[in-house]
Amino acid sequence: MGIKVIYEKCNLCKKCIEKCPFGAIEIKENKIEINEKCTICGLCIKTCPENALIREEKKEKEFVLDEYKGIWFFAETRNGEIASVSFEMLNAAKKLKKKLNQEICGIVFGKNIKEKAYQLIKKGAEKVYVIEDNVFCNFTEETYSKALAYLIKKYKPNILIAAATMVGRSFIPSVAVKVKTGLTADCTDVDIDEKTGLLIQTRPTFGGNLMAKIICEKHRPQMATIRPKIFQPANNENKDGEIIEEKIDFEIEDKVEICGREKVENIVDLQEAEIIVSGGRGLKEGKNFEIIKELADLLGGAVGASRAAVDSGWIGYPHQVGQTGKTVKPKLYIACGISGAIQHLAGMQTSDYIIAINKDPDAPIFKVANLGIVGDIFEVIPILIKKLKEIRR
Repeated sequence: MGIKVIYEKCNLCKKCIEKCPFGAIEIKENKIEINEKCTICGLCIKTCPENALIREEKKEKEFVLDEYKGIWFFAETRNGEIASVSFEMLNAAKKLKKKLNQEICGIVFGKNIKEKAYQLIKKGAEKVYVIEDNVFCNFTEETYSKALAYLIKKYKPNILIAAATMVGRSFIPSVAVKVKTGLTADCTDVDIDEKTGLLIQTRPTFGGNLMAKIICEKHRPQMATIRPKIFQPANNENKDGEIIEEKIDFEIEDKVEICGREKVENIVDLQEAEIIVSGGRGLKEGKNFEIIKELADLLGGAVGASRAAVDSGWIGYPHQVGQTGKTVKPKLYIACGISGAIQHLAGMQTSDYIIAINKDPDAPIFKVANLGIVGDIFEVIPILIKKLKEIRR
């Protein structure tokens, strides 16, 4: 669908130009033209006194599915380095290759990042497309989405995956819109259907009570963002691969000017924490999270929470662990007063070592715990805090 101009009726009154909130209408060679900024909102149609603008149904170009080959993953960079989550996406791509047997390709944007891209080759990528440009020094959604959409249209990958980080969640949906395909966000798993060869994208739905398996039959690429810490980082393979340098041959308009950056302290980053102490419904009220925070501080860890604790307003959503929160994989996870509903277990059961404290000996959390303590958290945690303080003296 689009906006069509009936030139025989148009008298160039410019009322549509004045009304358009997106700057999508302009005059070229003494004619009204609708540019790519148009969202088909229809305000211009209502404004035109001559009825010279109408909605026009456009037949979408059919995807020739066989033209789309390859498993792509977007590799994020942070402070000029390949982010650790990028190697998790590479490992997810390697899982898909086992059943689909298509080429694994990475995508990297940045400045002076080409040499760092060889790390992806070393760990299993067969090709890495690199665009080096000053516009990628700072992340902006429009810049990244336009560049990635350009590469997709040029090379036609079958599958594209990216991490469901702040960056991925911000610009990957825009890419899907630009290339006219579907996107499944925040997946907890991806796989290949052996009969159809389609990407199976698994994610929680209905508040985490059900797991949906989603496919994209008629459009390409098949796109998904995957939660960090679902996959292990890819291991070294020392394989040969190819770095392909791409150049931007279109203008990217910088709509946002970044005047400076300021580091904010005490931001919850559960997915990077090596030790997490989490509290649940067993804490009874929000003020009791103070003992969780004290224990976490003594261990040099972060504070997590179950959905029940967050829903009760005891602690903020950034602390939530589980299907509808963060997926974590610390070296040590201490679950305090958490029963262990399947939604919570899905977010932390791959932790290296799990300690569970709960007064219910039949709590499901004990089934995944390496060490279980059956007892009242208001008795057990103060003892742990006291012992840790004695050790530190």
